Amino acid sequence: MVVFAVCYTIGNIIALSGTFFLMGPLSQLKKMFAMTRLIATIVMLVALVLTLMAALWWDNPGLTILFVIIQFVAMLWYSISYIPYARDAVKKCAEGCMGAV
Repeated sequence: MVVFAVCYTIGNIIALSGTFFLMGPLSQLKKMFAMTRLIATIVMLVALVLTLMAALWWDNPGLTILFVIIQFVAMLWYSISYIPYARDAVKKCAEGCMGAV
């Protein structure tokens, strides 16, 4: 579990760092902390740290899995924030699925 959590988190950090080369570090940081992405960015960064803490320091597999899931969802939400109207489409799809139940 520890190896998976560490590798998964490092992979997400590398993926996030890779965008620095595409846009430039300063431009990427400005876009990351823009008001439209601020909450997604904070949740994503906190989830990265908490995943490592749960795996390495707290040695709690349940929390590690929970934080990996949160990390995945936060990274997904952060990533689709760069696609125009993607968040609106996901919200409408979720509303449609919830309305059908």
